[in-house]
Amino acid sequence: MSMSEDQKRPPEAVETETLDAGSPESEALEAAAEADNEGPDAETRIAELEGEVTGLKDQILRTLAESENVRKRAAREVSDAKVYAVEKFAGDMLSVSDNLSRALGALPDEERAALTEAGQNLLNGIEMTQKELHAKLARHGVTSVAAEPGEAFDPNLHQAVSQVPSDQPSGTIAETYQTGWRIGDRVLRAAMVAVSAGQAN
Repeated sequence: MSMSEDQKRPPEAVETETLDAGSPESEALEAAAEADNEGPDAETRIAELEGEVTGLKDQILRTLAESENVRKRAAREVSDAKVYAVEKFAGDMLSVSDNLSRALGALPDEERAALTEAGQNLLNGIEMTQKELHAKLARHGVTSVAAEPGEAFDPNLHQAVSQVPSDQPSGTIAETYQTGWRIGDRVLRAAMVAVSAGQAN
């Protein structure tokens, strides 16, 4: 039995002859052949693409970090706005507190017992008004600065207006002339104090 011409040819030859020039299969084979011939260029391109991927990852991470910083900063600003929104109003109200304190301090203790019932009621009303004012200020984060005699002088909280001999240790507070106030972590008004110079010789 004799073999046909196609049967005598190698399979590769038969397959190649059956592909039409310009067909997708033919173009794919040509591209594959070119890729085989351009091996070093393909490796270079892969390295370039890997570098671009690394750069994009770094850019994404930086963008995420910046977004997180913006979110934290915005949250901090909102929190500060809630705490310090009444700062100016609270500062204006300090003079009211000072006047109430002066009114109460103007009456010596020994004369209070001599007041009439109406006078006692007036005095009690002033004291209650002062307590209510301080309670309302405290509810909004406004509190008085501790400045009792014998406490250490703190330049961040206290304003020294004089230095006087006293029975308090040197460098501590001898007397408070005006109450200090703070709002949150900020000093609204430093306490005016006299600093002890120690006992006089």
